[in-house]
Amino acid sequence: MRLIKRIILFLVLLCVLLVGILFAIHNTTPVTIDLIFLTLPQASLSLWLLGAFVIGGVLGVLLSSFIIFSLKAKIHFLKRNIQSAKSELDKLKTSGVKDLV
Repeated sequence: MRLIKRIILFLVLLCVLLVGILFAIHNTTPVTIDLIFLTLPQASLSLWLLGAFVIGGVLGVLLSSFIIFSLKAKIHFLKRNIQSAKSELDKLKTSGVKDLV
């Protein structure tokens, strides 16, 4: 089963690589990007689009990692609260038994 997953992953990555190469070959028109306050140098359309895709992917991973870390910290805090509540409940249970005797 692991071998089949690796083969499928390899084929998918190979297809993505081939599509990327074809995209770069067919979009060689030089363009200049004007960002109102900044004009970027002239480069091929495929370079700008792939660059924007990579920057978007990296920013997405960074932002999602911040969210994941904050949620993990919240889980850790809540687990500590549960543990302290359990220990307090155990103390109350044992103190109730001692009061009856």
